[in-house]
Amino acid sequence: MWIFAEAVYIVSLLTSLACTALLFRGYRRSGRLLLLCSALCFVFLSLNNLLLFVDVVLLPETDLRLFRAAANLAGVTIMLYGFIWEPE
Repeated sequence: MWIFAEAVYIVSLLTSLACTALLFRGYRRSGRLLLLCSALCFVFLSLNNLLLFVDVVLLPETDLRLFRAAANLAGVTIMLYGFIWEPE
């Protein structure tokens, strides 16, 4: 059962990193603020997925919930900034 959970954590991390790369590529082509904010949000979501893997699989005795929550908060804050300040 643990192997399946580890695989899910790794696939989630890789998916987040792929989304980050695609969003940065889209930002380079268009220069839209919302794409930049989305890419930065996914950077922090990828960091959250990495911290989750480290927390649960590599260092189960260490509690990294505070760092994971901080990464989520940073990502959502940047995304909210992009939604508010994106010119139409």
